Amino acid sequence: MKRLRILKSFDPWKSKICSCGDKLSFNPYTGCSYRCDYCYATYIPRFWEVREKKDLLKKLEKDLAEISDDTIISMSNSSDPYPIIEREKMITRDCLKIFKEYNAKLIVVTKSDIVLRDLDLLSEIDCVICITITGCDKLEKFAPSTENRIEVFRELRDALPSVLRFDPIVPFLNESRLEIIEMCDPEHVVTSTLKLRFDSYKRISKTLPWLAPALKKLYFDDGEKIGSYYYLKSDFRISLLKKVEKFCESLGISCGFCREGIEFKAKSCDGRHLSSSFKNVNGRYFGGCNVV
Repeated sequence: MKRLRILKSFDPWKSKICSCGDKLSFNPYTGCSYRCDYCYATYIPRFWEVREKKDLLKKLEKDLAEISDDTIISMSNSSDPYPIIEREKMITRDCLKIFKEYNAKLIVVTKSDIVLRDLDLLSEIDCVICITITGCDKLEKFAPSTENRIEVFRELRDALPSVLRFDPIVPFLNESRLEIIEMCDPEHVVTSTLKLRFDSYKRISKTLPWLAPALKKLYFDDGEKIGSYYYLKSDFRISLLKKVEKFCESLGISCGFCREGIEFKAKSCDGRHLSSSFKNVNGRYFGGCNVV
């Protein structure tokens, strides 16, 4: 494959804790307008400033013409594909038209209600939709409310293969909000624990000062650093993740873990198994994660 222009490798470092199968990553915008306090992507300069990309559509068409037909593309992994300005710019919608033309296989990840506008196009694309709902509205002040997103999920669920991202789990804040899963009634749930950087810790501490001492102890004192992020210690992470998995099992819902390096029973973490045409496509750990 030639060097691509706008599509990027999802996990170029081949991380041992990444349980996704092979796929490419695509971000229609640089930066994100939702400004979630726990955001992990603020290593990107001026991340809260949403910017358009030069010649995006032309570059996307050229890339799609050069990749194999069975390549899965995940949109978006750093910035939400439906920032507030998408209502007027319609850049993501224009990208969807191109994906449709090239019969692309697409995983869409968002926490925006704008996605409903594009249900007509998404219904004609081979795709899986992932909606992030954490129940942590105070940490997501510029994003649609939990109630709004639950309604969005229900509407999408009736039309497309849909995944609930109960992600991240923030200790002492949303770990018991499992009613969100039951209210959404998804086919599949992806969950993961909060991973901290010092900048995200400061933002959370400012919003929820009562939580700061507990996070400091759990992450910086007793946790472990993996790559550029601080993780909860392994046994605590497993207890939080298995609690969600057990609840999902009681409802007949599959559950996968994201970037945890911990075994789960679902056929994939990102929900690609919900689409029949995605099955067995470039899955590094497809058939269930068995990392540690």
